Amino acid sequence: MSTVTLIGSRLAEPGTEFVYQGEADGCAGCPYRSQCLNLEPDTKYRVTGVRENAQTLECAMHDEGVRAVEVEPVPVRANITSKGAFAGSKTSLPGSCPYVECPSHKYCEPEGVSLEEEYRIRNIVGEPPHDICHLDRSLELVELDVED
Repeated sequence: MSTVTLIGSRLAEPGTEFVYQGEADGCAGCPYRSQCLNLEPDTKYRVTGVRENAQTLECAMHDEGVRAVEVEPVPVRANITSKGAFAGSKTSLPGSCPYVECPSHKYCEPEGVSLEEEYRIRNIVGEPPHDICHLDRSLELVELDVED
């Protein structure tokens, strides 16, 4: 289900994905706070529509102002422990990884999910993009449902 919110005009294009970081210092005292700060912090969203006849509003955080858009949470691709991984089950991420140059690192520590929470597996994508895991983990690439 989509939510109407305000985002920076530069991001206001259908298909744009972003991770909502929560309130910034510049938001204090803004008259549009309730329309902007209505998303779940640290959650990844996709713009599904731009409100056409809405005006661009001034914003202390966005140099070109903000626009009204419709957004939906998107599934997040992540590497999880492959043992017992199947669509519909709940899982958590195996933990942090110091190997930032690894092609799988962005899936081992993906934006928009917490290492401490459990998420439902939407579907199994397959093998992770790395050849070997330097932490000797047996991993599976999946899509996690973040709105549970």
